[in-house]
Amino acid sequence: MSLKTIAELSHLYGADADFILAGGGNTSFKDEKYLYVKPSGVSLAAIKESDFVKMDREILRSCFALSDFASAAEREAKVKKVMTFAIEGEGGRPSVEAPMHEIMPFKFVVHTHPALVNGMTCGQDGKAVCAKLFPTAMWVDYCDPGFVLAKEVYDRCAEYRKANNCDPQVIFLQNHGVFVGADSEEEMKNIYSSIMDVLKKYCAEQGVSTEFSKADAPCMETVMEYAPVLRGYMRGDKKAKCVTVCSSGAFSIPAGPLTPDHLVYAKAFGVKSDVVDEAVIDAFTAKRGYAPRMVEVPGKAVFCAGKNKAAAETVLALAENGSRIEQIAAAFGGVHYLSDAQREFIENWEVESYRAKVASGSDAMLTGMVAVVTGGAQGFGYGIAKGLAALGADVAIADLNAEGAAKAAAELGKGARGFAVNVADEASVEKLIADVVAAYGGVDLFVANAGVARAGSVKTFEMKDWQFVTDINYNGFFLCTKYCARVMSKQNQASNLWTDIVQVNSKSGLSGSKNNGAYAGSKFGGLGLVQSFALELVADRIKVNAVCPGNYLDGPLWSDPVRGLFVQYLNAGKVPGAKNVDDVRRHYESQVPMSRGCFPEDVVKAICYAAVQQYETGQAIPVTGGQTMLN
Repeated sequence: MSLKTIAELSHLYGADADFILAGGGNTSFKDEKYLYVKPSGVSLAAIKESDFVKMDREILRSCFALSDFASAAEREAKVKKVMTFAIEGEGGRPSVEAPMHEIMPFKFVVHTHPALVNGMTCGQDGKAVCAKLFPTAMWVDYCDPGFVLAKEVYDRCAEYRKANNCDPQVIFLQNHGVFVGADSEEEMKNIYSSIMDVLKKYCAEQGVSTEFSKADAPCMETVMEYAPVLRGYMRGDKKAKCVTVCSSGAFSIPAGPLTPDHLVYAKAFGVKSDVVDEAVIDAFTAKRGYAPRMVEVPGKAVFCAGKNKAAAETVLALAENGSRIEQIAAAFGGVHYLSDAQREFIENWEVESYRAKVASGSDAMLTGMVAVVTGGAQGFGYGIAKGLAALGADVAIADLNAEGAAKAAAELGKGARGFAVNVADEASVEKLIADVVAAYGGVDLFVANAGVARAGSVKTFEMKDWQFVTDINYNGFFLCTKYCARVMSKQNQASNLWTDIVQVNSKSGLSGSKNNGAYAGSKFGGLGLVQSFALELVADRIKVNAVCPGNYLDGPLWSDPVRGLFVQYLNAGKVPGAKNVDDVRRHYESQVPMSRGCFPEDVVKAICYAAVQQYETGQAIPVTGGQTMLN
């Protein structure tokens, strides 16, 4: 039951942004023999009972007897070996702060980084105020995390124990957060609640707000002007691999290094400038040795960059948190930043590099690529979006069915977002591109998949149906290309890289289709647009290609029991002798040398080829199982 309790406490505080950001913090439970501690790289919000690393307490305590090392590196290596030896059974990499948890002789220990607490721990007068507000708590001046910190706390706790005949339940760490020990869930909650109440009351007395505020939305003119350019500069061959840029309403980004988490995810410094151009980015990079992860255009917008969408949003969360800490620190004598030596230790520390790497995910083939898929809520579109996401891309799912797009994005998880769009409406397409730029900073791959089909004889086909198919399949591709190309052009000029527009066409764009003139005509016309756009946009380093799938017989376009093509073709008499939809299906399967319909994964491979290769544009790539072959 105790493991269940610490898991529940972990979820409680880990899911609350007021206490934990970026999967930071750690928790533990101990019995007489073992310490069960959160492993590095596992978030408190999602931790399971089975995730906790089981460690022998006696072996772990032996760390504090280590001494006489030639260097700090030798000491840390030895401590790491002892901690590894202390692990019982299979388990992850224990938190580097495991010795800290062993020092506190309480059943449960919860270490968090609340902005409210760090407003005090990052305050110039934080130590003095802490002594007045929390007279039974222990304050520890900043020292490098790891065993250095653990040994300092170990020695300080011995002094505290001697002076007070008890152990501290609350330990405030300068520029780092708070450790709380308790023997029950209720006690833990009460202590934390009391800490937060005391700090809120004190700040109110000082006339300092503890609530973070920023502009409700960024200036979209600023976003459209700078986000693609900023993303382009960061994606260039000589720049850091920060490839997704998210936008926020204006606020003041942190002015210096605050805590280890801020250093690991958002770096110590950002750019504050009314103009964001290559000279500004290059000057910052030359001075700091890394491309900025935070860029503030005062009063207009804040841009945060990361390896992918999830990483960029983490940077934004830390930037907002840092700004709030600086605001609260005004109640504690102003901000106390980490020194250059303290900052450099964190930036070069293997432990934090490991944590950042785990948090940012693996480097799949399309990691950091931003892909937009229209018509992505279902059918081929959803299959394409799912396939691109599995390869690491951040996917914007755009669909007339906004609810379906949001649901599909939720199913794909981190990095995916749903957007509403009517590709036949110019204002709707323009808004889609603006929304995508605000969320991701730009576009690398635009998959124009949205399409419709209406079957029937040319002798009886209704003009409204003809116009409907043409508006979506032909005009929609033009509108999407028009607005997407503007963003890609800016981005590519800054990065000197290539981006891609891929139309999901059809085998019906390669050969005529009986009783299906509206659809085939729109697809033939689409290939004309592909070739024409390719010739024009190559100067902007934009490749334009098409993939021409065979029939996705299992998708809703074909299989919908009311409006699916099986039903339409049966009613239109397109398959002679067919008496039911099964007859129609068998007829179409028999036309394919590979004896099956096309699947989304077949199309994803073709799209990836079009995007990854560097020497094809204006092409139509058949994905038909041999049903349609090029001359």
